[in-house]
Amino acid sequence: MNWSAEERIPAVLFVCTANICRSPMAVALFRAILAENGYDPRFWRIESAGTWAPRGKPAAVEVVALLAARGLNVKAHRSRSVSAELLSGFHLILTMEAGQKEALQVEFRPLEGKVFTLAEMAGENGAVEDPTGGPPEAYAQA
Repeated sequence: MNWSAEERIPAVLFVCTANICRSPMAVALFRAILAENGYDPRFWRIESAGTWAPRGKPAAVEVVALLAARGLNVKAHRSRSVSAELLSGFHLILTMEAGQKEALQVEFRPLEGKVFTLAEMAGENGAVEDPTGGPPEAYAQA
């Protein structure tokens, strides 16, 4: 089988609601984890989107500050919504909540075997709670 270069690159999409907090944070942290473990994140396609995202909004100021304290930069991030075309380009789609997973599976069939909650992939239960409007500790917890 001849695979294109694009098909050989691991492609992971993180999905939250507005794509200004949890999913851009997940992208930055995942890239850092890859680098810490000897993988070059430039050889991965790692992106984010939201199930109900306004187009073009920057990451939440709390997220920018929290990640900057860890040496990570998300200032260039701009929000976007999921679409069938976007989803089709990813091997793995990780949502922050079960409701987001269900919404994607219902609206964008077929995604079987591609979409999981982040907790499922970590072998845990629960969700990555949305810290929007909460105290700084809520953002760190997310």
